[in-house]
Amino acid sequence: MPRLAIVGMGKMGRTVDQLAQERGWQVVARIDASGEFAHEITAASLAGADVAIEFTAPAAAVANIRALVDAGCPVVCGTTGWDAERQRVESFVRDRNGALLAAPNFSLGVAAFRQIVAAAGRAMRQAAGFEAHMVETHHSAKKDAPSGTAVALAAELRATLGRDVPVTSVRVGAVPGTHEIIFDAPFEQVRLEHVARDRRVFADGALRAAEWLIGRHGIFTLQDMLAPSTESTT
Repeated sequence: MPRLAIVGMGKMGRTVDQLAQERGWQVVARIDASGEFAHEITAASLAGADVAIEFTAPAAAVANIRALVDAGCPVVCGTTGWDAERQRVESFVRDRNGALLAAPNFSLGVAAFRQIVAAAGRAMRQAAGFEAHMVETHHSAKKDAPSGTAVALAAELRATLGRDVPVTSVRVGAVPGTHEIIFDAPFEQVRLEHVARDRRVFADGALRAAEWLIGRHGIFTLQDMLAPSTESTT
């Protein structure tokens, strides 16, 4: 089984750790790296890992990805909120012939939900009188708002519905993640909703992505992983 490094030992990191061991992965490194401690990520500290899964915080993700790529380790990143740095990070990865698969949400159900939302946008564009709104709810410890998934869904709607959709972010309790799209007219309403019941759904997707990424070079998304013929992106 692959040798795995986990960067970030918060709730998601611990969930990845538990599920990886249940599935027979060799977890060879556990690094609880924040931004100022990215220097702790080295080839030696990674202990021969074939791939790393990074779940930390927006302020730490960029430095962690750079350090992992410098150490020659492919990176699966589930941290959101660093989009302003994405272009520079992707250039860095390509320049070093590294590998990065980043996704705002590793749920396979969300990957399908994005396609459903895009189709709904196309259909509702032809329906007069409907307003659209998105509500996303996450646990109170989540740093970024709106969520990375909400940003991606909003982009899908903007492309197919033809206009921006406002997003309301709710941070409360221990909710793993809920995304709801509402189309409302004076006499009727259409709702689309994806509900994550357990954070293990994200750990499962991240592990699948990590296994897929080994041996590849380039910049990838979850959609690339779901298309087996894809080898790289530009």
